[in-house]
Amino acid sequence: MLQSLIIENYALIDKLEINFREGLNIVTGETGAGKSILLGAIGLLLGQRADVAALKDKERSCVVEGAFVDTNRDVEPLFAANDLDFSSNVTVRRVISPNGKSRAFINDQPVTLAALKDIGESLVDVHSQHQNMLLQSAAFQLKVVDLLADSKKLQDDYKAAFAKLRQVARRLSELEEQARLSQKEVDYLTHLFNELTAASLQEGEQADLENEQQQLTHAEEIKLTFTRVAALLSSEEACATKMLREAGAMLEKMGGVFTRAEPLAERLQSSLIEVRDVARDVEAIAESTEVNVERLAEVNERLDLIYALQKKHHVGTVEELIAVREQLGQKVSLVENMDEQLAALRKERDALSDEAKKLAEALSKARRKVFPAVESHVVNMLRELGMPSAAMQVEHVELPELSATGKDEIRFLFSANKGMPPQDIARIASGGEISRLMLSLKSLVAWTGNLPTIIFDEIDTGVSGEVADRMGIIISELGKSIQVVNITHLPQIASKGQTHFLVYKVETTSGTTTAIRQLSDSERVTEIAKMLSGQSLSEAAIKNAKELLGRN
Repeated sequence: MLQSLIIENYALIDKLEINFREGLNIVTGETGAGKSILLGAIGLLLGQRADVAALKDKERSCVVEGAFVDTNRDVEPLFAANDLDFSSNVTVRRVISPNGKSRAFINDQPVTLAALKDIGESLVDVHSQHQNMLLQSAAFQLKVVDLLADSKKLQDDYKAAFAKLRQVARRLSELEEQARLSQKEVDYLTHLFNELTAASLQEGEQADLENEQQQLTHAEEIKLTFTRVAALLSSEEACATKMLREAGAMLEKMGGVFTRAEPLAERLQSSLIEVRDVARDVEAIAESTEVNVERLAEVNERLDLIYALQKKHHVGTVEELIAVREQLGQKVSLVENMDEQLAALRKERDALSDEAKKLAEALSKARRKVFPAVESHVVNMLRELGMPSAAMQVEHVELPELSATGKDEIRFLFSANKGMPPQDIARIASGGEISRLMLSLKSLVAWTGNLPTIIFDEIDTGVSGEVADRMGIIISELGKSIQVVNITHLPQIASKGQTHFLVYKVETTSGTTTAIRQLSDSERVTEIAKMLSGQSLSEAAIKNAKELLGRN
């Protein structure tokens, strides 16, 4: 139940607080007084978009807060789904800053607008003239049937199964498309893979081959150079080793008479050892170096293959070619194993399809079961609302394929006149007829216990007189089972409320402000008399107002 509503700095409202009561709460006021502003503020609590233009004072934040008590535990899963602790007392708050930023809170915990919308709509059901148009929507008609069928668990189970089915079907479709494309490419991929496999590439071989190529290409020059160097270092005649040996002996001989000669002799001895070692290596290289035209041709051929493969695959090293080979191998393997994957996915899809079909059939059965109750209740209610010849029929068509809501297409067919077959509501129902139809459906859903607080915004559009009185009786009866807030311009309906609020404008030096207050018994007489006769109150209007209030 909506216990209180606080609105600050919204449209024409500076600040007001409304304390609603159980039963039927009536809201009246002249056109333009601000009744629609109240609905706009409540809409913010239900997750509707915030507009900074709605701020009365552009320098202050707008705050709308609703306090709910005795909340039905049926909404507890919504709290859990949004990581909120459930409480039977719920405070919903929306804050719009002057910079346009919007924040939402439930029991002082920040929440997203999506969470606010989910939970807010479970606390308040706002019926506006716009929702009258929703009656013509097949989706809305199906939702009404589902509420009456009390099939929420079935719906949730079906939606989960259908979502999983769609996910697997999408994956299967993607894999089938991939298989079609892969089949065209498999020969080429296999060719590339086999080509790289046949190359028997080894990590590091390119650098080794390039070094060997350099050596083989310059073998003759290398051999000649190293032979000459060997002769300079260790030939029989004048050479580096002979000169070093003789110089060292001379210095060693002088060591006995000149102390500085001895360390120099030792240094020459070390140099001689190093030169002899270099000479041996040079001789070995000179002897081992051969001009090998055949091996050079082999190396060139191998490098040409590596370079060609690198160019073909847009890489620069053998290691990258090996990585390409591994990737190609995986792709080829994937294509070769795709038939198994497709078979597994098809099997999973078929199993999910069977499960979804069973749930859809159970859901359809639950829906069809309530068709007669919907038809009889609406027809009986319409008769009470001054339509004795009204006929209503729930048309059911089984869809050829499963949809997000099952396998049912439902349409409400209606006829207001005797002898006229029921037809689509959108084609034949007038505004007044749609209002009465919607009230009939809302009352049916409310009596099943599936509606929270309900707010009617001029659901009486298009009706008057005796029909309006009967409509007021039905709304009053609704107020015995749930809390109802009814915005009306009809005195017959206004007189049925247990609590009556008046919305009015206040003119001050600083501007116009919308205010609201609860009327006393005597004030109610005056307000209903004005609704009957206008601002010029007559004794007859006052008497009539008292009779309406006394009767109710």
